[in-house]
Amino acid sequence: MSDPLLVHFEDLETGQVVPLGACAVDQAAMDLFVERFAPGWDASYGAPDAMVYALWSRLAAEKAGGWAQTKVLAVDGLRYMRNPPPGELLRGRMTVMGKDPVGDEKGIVIASHDLLDEGGRLVFSCLTRAVFSRR
Repeated sequence: MSDPLLVHFEDLETGQVVPLGACAVDQAAMDLFVERFAPGWDASYGAPDAMVYALWSRLAAEKAGGWAQTKVLAVDGLRYMRNPPPGELLRGRMTVMGKDPVGDEKGIVIASHDLLDEGGRLVFSCLTRAVFSRR
């Protein structure tokens, strides 16, 4: 998996952990997000759940942007463990939980995704099922 632009179904192994990158909770972005999408949320509690989801979604989309992933079928099992404060650096990771070939041209990859804070504590997790092209 040396070149992320060439990740196909066969390139991912069950148990493999793929780093998704990192992003910080930006104060100005959080203030704008709360104003527009979470009115009434007290920003002193940290980033609202919907913003945490958006941060994970951005990291996952950027990492998978060049993969041979054709469609995300499901995002479920969402768990929000804490609301990170502004300035907190979040790191994403994807763990391949299982794979199912579907014919000769595609397969489904089942993965667990996590966002961890600077101390390595879980902030958010979810499960995904995505269709990947086969080589």
